[in-house]
Amino acid sequence: MEHNLDEQDNSQVSSGSHKRPEEAKKRIPETFFYSYEDVFSGPYATDDTEIPTDLLTLKQSFGYDCTRPVNLMIMDRHTVGYIAGNQVVLQNLRTKYQKYVRSSRGGGIGFITAHPNKEYFAVGEKGKKPNIVIYTYPSVRPYRILKGGTEVAYVFGDFNRTGTLLASVGSSPDYMLTIWDWKQEETLLRSKAFAQDVYKVMFSAENEEHLTSAGSGHIRFWKMALTLTGLKLQGALGRFGKTAVSDIIGFVELPDGKVVSGTEWGNLLLWEGGLIKVELCQVGHKPCHEGPINQLVFDEGDLYSVGKDGYIRMWNFEVVDTADAMDSTGLMEMEPMNELWLGKNVSLNFMTKILDHGQPFWYAQDTNGAIWKLDLTFSNMTQDPECVCTFHSGGIEAISVSPFTRLMATTALDRSVCIYDFGSNSQLRVIKFKQGGTALTWAPAVVNPEGGQIAVGFEDGVVRIIEVYDPKLLPGHEGEADEIAEINLKQVFKPHGAAVTALAYEPKGDVFATGSKDKTVFFFAIEDEYKPIGFICVPGPVQALHWSPPSHDKSMLLILCENGFAVQVPAPLPEEHDSATTYHIKNLPTQYFHFYSIKSKIKLEEEIARREKEKQKKEKTRLEWIKQQKEMGLEVEETEEEEPKEEPLPDIYIPEEPSPILCGFYSAPGKFWLSLGGYDSGFLYHCEFSHDGEEDPEKRNDEPFEVIPMEDTENNPIHQISFCTSNPLMFCGMQDGSLRAYPLSAEGVSVGALKDYWYLNVHDNDNGQIRGICLSHDNGCLITYGGDGNIFTFDLLSEEELPKDLEVIIPPPRSGLEKEKGTEDIRDPDAYTIEEYKQKKEHERKMKEAEEKKNKKREELSALRQDFVSLLQKNQKLPKHMQLHREEFEMDHNVFEELDRQRLQRIQLVQKELAWENERQLIGLQKLQTQFRDSLEFTLTVHAIQSNHQISTYSLLKVSEKYTQDKKHEDSKWGVLKEKRTALKETEQAEEEIPRKTGPVRRESVVFEDEDEMLETPEVRKSTTHYIESKREKIRRLAEKYDARKAKIMKRRAEWHELYKSKPRDNHKNAKDAEEIKEARENIGCYRLKTATNYTLTEDDHISTKKKMMQLAVLEDLIHEMKVNMNKEIVSLRDLKVSTIDEIMSLVKEVKSIQASLDVSEHLPIPLIPQLHPDEVPEKIVEYNSDVLLKFKEEQEAKAKLKEPLEGCPSSRAFRHAFLQTPPAEEGHASTVVSEEKNAFGMKKAEPTEMELEILKREKIKKLYLRETLIKKINTLVINFDAELLLLRHKKLKVDVQMKSAALRCLTCCEELLILKKLEIHEDRLEEQICALINEQEDIQSKLKSYLAQIEDRKCEIVKLQEREKALYASFEASLGEDNEFADFLTNILKKEVEYVEKKEVGREADEKNENEEEDDEKPDLKTDEENCGSEDVVLGDSVCPEGCSEDLFLNTIQLRQQRIGIEKALAEEKKIAADLRKEYDALAIKAKEIETSLDTTNRELEAFQWEKLHRLNELDVVVPLRLHQVQCLVDGEMPRDFSQTLVFTNQSLQYLRKRIVDQRNEKRMQRETHKKAKEQYKELLQDKKEMEKEIKRLEERCNDLMMEKFGRLVDFEAVQVHSVNIPMEQMKVRIMEKEYEHFVELKEWEERIVVLQHRLTELTRENTSKLHQLNRFCHEKHQLETELELLMSGQGAELEGSRSADIKETARLESRLVNITCEVAFLREQINHSRVCGR
Repeated sequence: MEHNLDEQDNSQVSSGSHKRPEEAKKRIPETFFYSYEDVFSGPYATDDTEIPTDLLTLKQSFGYDCTRPVNLMIMDRHTVGYIAGNQVVLQNLRTKYQKYVRSSRGGGIGFITAHPNKEYFAVGEKGKKPNIVIYTYPSVRPYRILKGGTEVAYVFGDFNRTGTLLASVGSSPDYMLTIWDWKQEETLLRSKAFAQDVYKVMFSAENEEHLTSAGSGHIRFWKMALTLTGLKLQGALGRFGKTAVSDIIGFVELPDGKVVSGTEWGNLLLWEGGLIKVELCQVGHKPCHEGPINQLVFDEGDLYSVGKDGYIRMWNFEVVDTADAMDSTGLMEMEPMNELWLGKNVSLNFMTKILDHGQPFWYAQDTNGAIWKLDLTFSNMTQDPECVCTFHSGGIEAISVSPFTRLMATTALDRSVCIYDFGSNSQLRVIKFKQGGTALTWAPAVVNPEGGQIAVGFEDGVVRIIEVYDPKLLPGHEGEADEIAEINLKQVFKPHGAAVTALAYEPKGDVFATGSKDKTVFFFAIEDEYKPIGFICVPGPVQALHWSPPSHDKSMLLILCENGFAVQVPAPLPEEHDSATTYHIKNLPTQYFHFYSIKSKIKLEEEIARREKEKQKKEKTRLEWIKQQKEMGLEVEETEEEEPKEEPLPDIYIPEEPSPILCGFYSAPGKFWLSLGGYDSGFLYHCEFSHDGEEDPEKRNDEPFEVIPMEDTENNPIHQISFCTSNPLMFCGMQDGSLRAYPLSAEGVSVGALKDYWYLNVHDNDNGQIRGICLSHDNGCLITYGGDGNIFTFDLLSEEELPKDLEVIIPPPRSGLEKEKGTEDIRDPDAYTIEEYKQKKEHERKMKEAEEKKNKKREELSALRQDFVSLLQKNQKLPKHMQLHREEFEMDHNVFEELDRQRLQRIQLVQKELAWENERQLIGLQKLQTQFRDSLEFTLTVHAIQSNHQISTYSLLKVSEKYTQDKKHEDSKWGVLKEKRTALKETEQAEEEIPRKTGPVRRESVVFEDEDEMLETPEVRKSTTHYIESKREKIRRLAEKYDARKAKIMKRRAEWHELYKSKPRDNHKNAKDAEEIKEARENIGCYRLKTATNYTLTEDDHISTKKKMMQLAVLEDLIHEMKVNMNKEIVSLRDLKVSTIDEIMSLVKEVKSIQASLDVSEHLPIPLIPQLHPDEVPEKIVEYNSDVLLKFKEEQEAKAKLKEPLEGCPSSRAFRHAFLQTPPAEEGHASTVVSEEKNAFGMKKAEPTEMELEILKREKIKKLYLRETLIKKINTLVINFDAELLLLRHKKLKVDVQMKSAALRCLTCCEELLILKKLEIHEDRLEEQICALINEQEDIQSKLKSYLAQIEDRKCEIVKLQEREKALYASFEASLGEDNEFADFLTNILKKEVEYVEKKEVGREADEKNENEEEDDEKPDLKTDEENCGSEDVVLGDSVCPEGCSEDLFLNTIQLRQQRIGIEKALAEEKKIAADLRKEYDALAIKAKEIETSLDTTNRELEAFQWEKLHRLNELDVVVPLRLHQVQCLVDGEMPRDFSQTLVFTNQSLQYLRKRIVDQRNEKRMQRETHKKAKEQYKELLQDKKEMEKEIKRLEERCNDLMMEKFGRLVDFEAVQVHSVNIPMEQMKVRIMEKEYEHFVELKEWEERIVVLQHRLTELTRENTSKLHQLNRFCHEKHQLETELELLMSGQGAELEGSRSADIKETARLESRLVNITCEVAFLREQINHSRVCGR
């Protein structure tokens, strides 16, 4: 079809207004139009199909692909356009009327964009070689078609401001950017935009020659430039630099050429010249948007940013345009001028502007499924945002239609369910939930006769039953409701733990089934409510559920799983399955089908059939040729031709992962059709459930028994299948979004019946796979929905057959609905499923039964305990001799021992089990105590006894240790740097000022350094020793004299040095005066204001964060210390109250005892005993003991109503005894009182005598006095305590005032600390720079010292070499002697420059040396000959000694020349090294100066920063509380209104300043007098100095005259004294004498040894000679014997044969003798050799 369209387009000519011109260069007239019927892509049908092409007519589009980047186009104030699958929808927002523009080739649509004047709009398509079609508006006629701009798809397009040009950009693989002259359908410019995805390309609004494109990780700036070769498109890629690379979606070019773009993280980037100038963010480094910025718009001088976070912000264009980075971060902070937030669930993608009656409005695309109308004027008349359209966001998950009327329900993952009236093309109602919908089905009529019930499945496993009804039909609400339809939540349950994927009603309406990704299918019985029957497990995630049609005998459920499994089960009956403990149905008959791929086998069979067909064709051709040859009379040899070798057949391929099942349906009982994806796509498979006994479905490999190949579905499988009952049609939804219709025969789906088909591209070809196809209840309307979010409704009938005025009836409400309460929804996504809830209930039931059993056993044990207690009581009532002992009640001791053992084991086990929990609780308790109690000192309040006065302690936290380390280490980093700098400067000054001192030479060590060695020498003759000792003694005396003179000279030098040292320099300052000046400067009291311009900061005035923290810590410590001291006094007061109460109690007790003995009429009111208030002893709140814990446990048990009988338990008796017993002291007291009362009562009744009456009277008076005294004492104690409390309270009030001032000071310090922390980074950077410069300076100084030392060493070496050279010339002059006739010749030889010959290696072999000498002899020195050949006087070579010249002198000269050359060479090298060192030294010196300059600059910066920091600190307000009498700056006797020009000064400092005025006047007068005396003394000293200089000059002249008279010249007497005795020479003479004597003695010893050895050598020589003679004799004898032996053996063989034995003996004897002689000869040779060695 596409090919036909191309032919039609190319065949059009310009013969009429609707024909295109033939010539390409001829301009296309303005009136030229294409025919819409020739352009748009319609439906297609195969040749043999009988289905008409107008089978379906698009009725309405209910969806909107809102997730597409730019899918909104505004044509006028009521019409919007957007892409919906393969068509562009133009919708009137007021009337909801839609107009459709289909794509030209059916491949989909990539972009739409409107012309600036809204007269045209462009549609960029997708597919192979796509087109861009320009349509007119509002006529919507195809005006121009642009071809060849890209290969696969267009991504974005944009008109320039005037609308003459169109820019488009393609997708992968070419990413082609094309500039079109669209009216002439010509390509002006084109270039590859980038190598990755490009999202947008836009013209500049101001300069039409500029474009900008952006996309994945890039932005590119284009310019249409006119070059010599024509118009070119030049692109400059933007460089991110230090900024992280980001995908760029939104951007805009500003009027001055800069570009502003968005980022993924929400900031704005300002581009200039291809680089990022600055990154813009909000104040506090907050991003401009929370998420990506999708669009930037520059409109009428305002810059708008559209973010994914739902905000539209307006920025100040001038601030953005002139923005620049403030610091190294590259960020600049700014605030938006205005902003508009559309809501929480709004994600804006794109917006465009339209004028409505002259007022600008904006329409915005919301990716959450809406189109908004916005007013961005930001005034008091601004209208609120209006949502003009709502849709589903993302792909549609499920749709179902009503069984009675044209209503449909839809759901998607956007958590909404929508009800549509597709009869009147309107949306009725939308309801939102907490989770996204994944499945939906409308209940059939058998389930809900009203037709208003819908089941919806969600992604959290919840199924909700909702009802759609007409609210106007509710009783009592007739005509009141505004809505057409309402939705009511009827029931909600959660059968699954994962997303619900399928819902299905049994045809009879008895069972409802749900399937899920959790591999389960749940069944419900349908009654008034849905009641769970149970669930089954299946081998894979459920993809679809299909009940068998009513035509089948049994009601079976076909379960299709995603992983290739199909399962068939019958409908379960509720009464057949027990769900008391679980809903899991285990005995339901189940049949499995595990799809086994046969596609490879089918392909193999097709390949075999193809090859067999080719063979038959070849054979037939060969036979025909033979027949023709025979008919022509030619003979043909029928030979078998060798068949060519066939390629091997392909192997059978089975995919590792099973192909997914996409859809299926029943064909017959137990049989079904499947469509699969993946490798097995391209066929419809007819399958059947088998009845074999394979239990494990995973092990099954079931093959289909019938296959139908589907045309063009190899890579485009069928996803959905639906059947039309009115027309025998099968509709198929494809993966590429197309819709197919296959005509069916009476047999239904069968092999050979699905060859012809009709198809139409409906949804998007890339992501719009059809997920479902529905037919209306009357089969008159078809509905499709896909992954692109679009929903399309089609009419199946023609326009003539369509019934008019189809009225949609909203289902009536269910009876009693108005009285029902709202159903409680499941909002928690982690809520229990039905099975989990059942299992939980079952677990609780079992636990309850176990608890009841335990309680029953406890009751039995309690009864037994009561019986045992009653037996014990009966036993105690018996007489003692009849009572049984407690041990006799124990029937078996072993039982109790075993019980005790078991109890101990259980206790240990429990302790082990609870050890971790116990430790955790202890740690938790410790943490709580540390957090809330240990860090807090208890606050108590002490109350007065007779008044309402009270005093409370300060609420204190324990002192934090955060400053402890700072207190221990007070040396800051800056202090260390200062110390380094000070030490460096002191070192430099010391090197410059202090002269080098050389210590006196210790001659004693030199003279006697070898004394120990001399003592260790052996004794020599006395005369020699005496002579040497006398010499040494003489040298010692000389050395002593020399040292004495030297010491005298050095002492005189030291005196002169001290004298000159004490001489004051011109700039000398008296140390005492300097100290006094320093002290005065420090303590003079300079109160210059810190705000003054002449205020200078000292080292101590520098304020740092560390100092301020230390200051704050000290202040906090002082505050804490004062509060602690006050708290101690208050606690002491509390203790005083406690002791007072104790004393009052004892006194009251005495008063009571006294009054008990008095008559009642004489009783006085007993003073009340003061009580401690609870807040006076707060520490008792956290105190507890075992009794308190047991009481708490008892209260908890009483609350829980779990009373256990503890009568017979010893622990219970102990508990009751410990808890209920009364204190013994109180009992004793009560008994005493009672006895006293009884005694008193008895005494009243007795009749006393007169004496007794007198005694009683006196006792009474005494008691009355004692009582009054005690009462007075009690009152005194109370009054004294109250007085102490009042005094302490008054003192605390003063401390409160101080604490308040200190708190204000702390607040000021904290504010200063915050300022310092903000400035700390810059200060640290400066200090680090100073530290680095100081370290570098130290390194350079050390290098300079090293270079200086090396230079000095080189100088010394140069001097030594020069001295050696002088010595060499002196030696040469001495060797020449006087009047040498060859002096000039030898001098020339010495000074002649020849090549320097270095010494040869010592280890060179002798043969090489000889060879070199031979070569030297053979080859004469040609160079020397050539040099000397020019001499006319004497023709002599420097290698030949002239006649008459001494050979030794000549050779010495040659040798001296070599030495001279070597010295000169070494001297040149040393000078070169010295020069290099000097250069490096100078370079380092320059660098050192630069570093010093940098250091001074940085120090000045630091000082300036310190000043700025002080200025910032001075801006803080400080609270200073003053009394009226402290204010001295009165204005006309009244308080001034403005205190800004006043100073706060302490009284002490003010008095000190007044005193200093008087002191300064007196001191000034004294200093003037002192200065006057010093001037007079100075004049006298100057006069004395002149006279002394004259005297010195006279004495020097006198001394010089005397030296000239005596010596004839000026002499240095110190040098004379030093050189008068040459001690080293004398020392060397003594050493020579000692060495000569030692050598003489040693030589004599060696001579004696030589004489001895010579005598021995003579003896050995003689002995050797005699042995040689003996050897000669033996050899002669041996020769004779051998001769005789030979004669005997040759001549007399016969004679000797008789006497053989005697000869053999003689022979043996001679041989043995010969051996002995040979041994003796060898021995003698060894002796001779030994003698020779000894002789040597």
